[in-house]
Amino acid sequence: MTYHPKSDFLRVMFERGFVADCIDYQALDEAFKAGVVPGYIGFDATAKSLHVGSLIQIMMLRWLQKCGGKPIVLMGGGTTKVGDPSFRADERPLLTNAQIDDNIAGIKRAFSPYVTFGTGPTDAVMVNNAEWLDDLNYLEFLRVIGRHFSVNRMLSFESVKSRLDREQSLSFLEFNYMILQAYDFLELNRRYGCLLQMGGSDQWGNIVNGVDLTRRVIDHEVFGLTSPLLTTSDGKKMGKSQSGAVWLNGDMFSPYEFWQFWRNTTDADVGRFLKLYTELPVDECNRLGALQGSEINGAKIVLANAVTTLLHGAEAAVAAEATAREVFERGGVGDDLPTVTVSSADLAEGLGIVQLFVKAGLAPSGKEAKRLISEGGAKVNDETVTDTGLRYGADDLAQPIKLTAGKKRHALVVLG
Repeated sequence: MTYHPKSDFLRVMFERGFVADCIDYQALDEAFKAGVVPGYIGFDATAKSLHVGSLIQIMMLRWLQKCGGKPIVLMGGGTTKVGDPSFRADERPLLTNAQIDDNIAGIKRAFSPYVTFGTGPTDAVMVNNAEWLDDLNYLEFLRVIGRHFSVNRMLSFESVKSRLDREQSLSFLEFNYMILQAYDFLELNRRYGCLLQMGGSDQWGNIVNGVDLTRRVIDHEVFGLTSPLLTTSDGKKMGKSQSGAVWLNGDMFSPYEFWQFWRNTTDADVGRFLKLYTELPVDECNRLGALQGSEINGAKIVLANAVTTLLHGAEAAVAAEATAREVFERGGVGDDLPTVTVSSADLAEGLGIVQLFVKAGLAPSGKEAKRLISEGGAKVNDETVTDTGLRYGADDLAQPIKLTAGKKRHALVVLG
């Protein structure tokens, strides 16, 4: 769709590639021109950290605040107990209340680098939908809210339809998720005057339900905006690396690993990622993304530094770049490499090289580690190893050893 927004927020969303769908562009544009627009994104607490797949949503909240809106970070303490079935092949494992609370505590850490929390008109707030979902009266909820939902329409949404078309079970518990998410929007509008729900395009059906419910129950005009579901140019899901999820919490994925993830961006994705994940001017993003040959590597370093600075700070970005230069250009060890510590007890009978590569996060499983080693893709202290039966004792670890998987992934093993 060709639309030329007048408000700063929608202009940024369009120019930088954040927009997939929107409910009433023009009316939303007018709302932004008229005053402060509170907008929310929900994050279910299914792990102790968010990963890079959620970063596009966090950046949308950041831009919302920078453009004069009010970000609402909604923690799904209630909805996590149900589990979002959108585009999933099976039901999510049910978590205990303690697990959910623990996950929320971890997830909260990802937001403070991106948005400013406080009590001012454009300060961000963080709320938990367990506040209103935990104590719902079931019969009253069905009578007041449930009557506004058509099962026929709910079955037509792609997120549900695709699951049923594959004849994969969809429990009644999961089927309630979209009703609860819609109710979240209604409650946030009542409590905070929230006018906008944002999310990935897989949430479009849930967002439409929330907009419709809020209009039907309290006759308030509200809006929805979705971002594209990102895959890399080679078809991989955003948020995954060869060794697993790219977590935003530094204790689960080190700043160096985070920096290296962005440094390894495919050439074709550099310009797009600069626009989505940094605040560099759009023209500069386009210029860097258009570089060819060896010059594009410089653009990847700009990308890695800018994204790492936003999350972990400028010092972490500088240290990560210095370590990368030491490791790759000089063949050294570097001060900032991911480190795995093994104890003397671990080494009592010798620790296998396969276990070391798995412990260091350089291979997701023993099978993958064996394949990596046998195919010549593994190095110890910069020397290729192909024997999957190698074992290491305490004497071997008198000095730290460097493990390398492929050309770009490294870790240190130290005796603790």
